Order: sequence, then structure tokens, then C-alpha cells
Amino acid sequence: MKRIGVLTSGGDCSGMNACLRAVVRTALFRKKEVIGIIRGYEGLINGEFKPLGSRDVSGIVNLGGTILKTARSKRFLTKEGRRRAYKALKENNIEGLIVIGGDGSFRGADVFGKEFKFPVIGIPATIDNDIVGTDLTLGADTAVNVALDCIDKIRDTATSLERIFVIEVMGRDCGYIALETALAGGCEEVVIPEKSYDIDKMCDRIVEGNLRGKISWIIVVAEGAGKAEDIARKINKKTSLEVRITVLGHIQRGGRPTLKDRILGAKFGNFAVELLLQGKRGVCVGIQSEKLVTTSFKSAIDNKKWLDTGSYFRLIKILT
Repeated sequence: MKRIGVLTSGGDCSGMNACLRAVVRTALFRKKEVIGIIRGYEGLINGEFKPLGSRDVSGIVNLGGTILKTARSKRFLTKEGRRRAYKALKENNIEGLIVIGGDGSFRGADVFGKEFKFPVIGIPATIDNDIVGTDLTLGADTAVNVALDCIDKIRDTATSLERIFVIEVMGRDCGYIALETALAGGCEEVVIPEKSYDIDKMCDRIVEGNLRGKISWIIVVAEGAGKAEDIARKINKKTSLEVRITVLGHIQRGGRPTLKDRILGAKFGNFAVELLLQGKRGVCVGIQSEKLVTTSFKSAIDNKKWLDTGSYFRLIKILT
């Protein structure tokens, strides 16, 4: 294998650039060429290719987002779109592909690799940390730290004004960010997609706390479990207490990657290149108990990652 392609796909996250840097410099160390594919699978279909040298990835290890850009591609969901992508790879003499992305990106990589018998390695990059086969995905650590910093700031205001705040974080299908930040931020309640919640019991606890002299309350809500505005309105109606909302939104995707994400990006990028050069294909990299591992795309995308909700909820209740 002489030439490797690399793309970033799906939602962006901090650490992608650190990972890209590791891919490029590991390949160059192994005397291989690297072609960056702009705008994910859509750019792959369009042939938006750019040769990447060592200087092209200089000074990006500390940057959020991705210098390769990212986009979702409906065309790649079709066989004709994937055929065009394969043709573009062959015309540019690209012999292996590294895909940095999440669940949807891996589904595309799995189908494409099998369809055309093309070597593809995946690197899990998603703020939701919901990929099976790895303890941590690229970008998740930065996302929770960004959200936690915001929650810390909101707590100052909540305490000063003696108010209830409902804070909505990202997590359409996964409550990872909500659970992590609720526990680390000393929040009183957390609402996630994986577990039903009882608004009446929540309001009872708020009223009881208020009668004991508790002056502020922070509730973290994963976007997939409910909207902050709806929950705030219900709390106000049932308790007659003043409630404010904050929706953190896409701020959680950006920012300087944490030390952990920079190191993870370096390890994942290096490992992915070495696997391709060893002839491996159809797998995504991961880390378990500090050891680099591989998981088949099928296993990673067909299974749901288990979230230890019980221990988190227990601790949150004990510590508040």
C-alpha cells in the first residue's frame, strides 16, 4: 500500500485534527502518501482530494473542528453514489481509507468496504461516546469539559439569584454528556433518553428542598429525553417557583481539545495507519483499559453501548 486516503465525517468534534495529524505523520514516517478528502463522503464522491504533507498538519493539534471539513451525504447512501466514490479512489490510486467519525460514518464505511472489497479502518469520533468497542471516543472528553465549565458558571448565577435552572445538553439517543456533567457539576437532577423520569416526583423533591432552605437547583436534560423549555414550564406550573433555561447547543462540539483527546487522537491515528499497512480492514480502533483494540464495524454499529445509569443516579441522589 503506497497511498492512503483519510476523511472526517458526520458531526465534528474536538480531537479530529490531532487524529488527522497523527494519521498523516505516521504514514509519512512509513514512506506512504496521504490524500485528504474534503467534506467527508460527499467530497469523496466529488473527488475533492488534497495531498497532505507534514507541514499541512502543522499547528493543528490544538484546534477544534476539522481542517478537512465534514458533511453528511445522502448520495453515499445509494449504490450509485458509493460506486462513484470507489471510482474516484481508484482513479487517484488510493489503496486504503481511514474514516474518522461516528455511528453513521461507520455504517457507510462497512457497506462500502464490503461492497467493493476496499480496505477501510474507522476511528471513533463522537461527543456522545456511544460507539461499542471503546471506553472513550474522540471528542467526548472535550465535550463534557466544555459543558461542565458552562454549568459551573450557571451555578454562580443560580445561587446568587436563588433560582432553578434547567440546562439542555446534547445527546439525542445517549445520555452520556448529561450524566457525566450532572455528577461532576453537583447537579440535583438529570434527565436522559435511557431512563424515564417522573416530573411529579421531581417537583416534590424541589418543593421539599425549598422548604428546607435550599435556594437553587440545577437540572441537566439530554436533548433526546425532553426539551428544557417544556420541563421548565412544567416545574414552574407545579411548584410556582422561578425557573430559567439554558440550551448549550453546538458550543459542546467546539473548543480546544483536552489533553485526553489530543493523546487519544495521536494513538488512534497512529494505530489506524499501522493496521492498514498490516492488511487489516473492516474494523474500527478503540481503547479498553488503556490498551488499543479493534472491533468489527458490524459489532460496533449493531450493538448499543451500555451506560451505567444506576450508579450515576445513585451517586447524584446521595451527593445532593
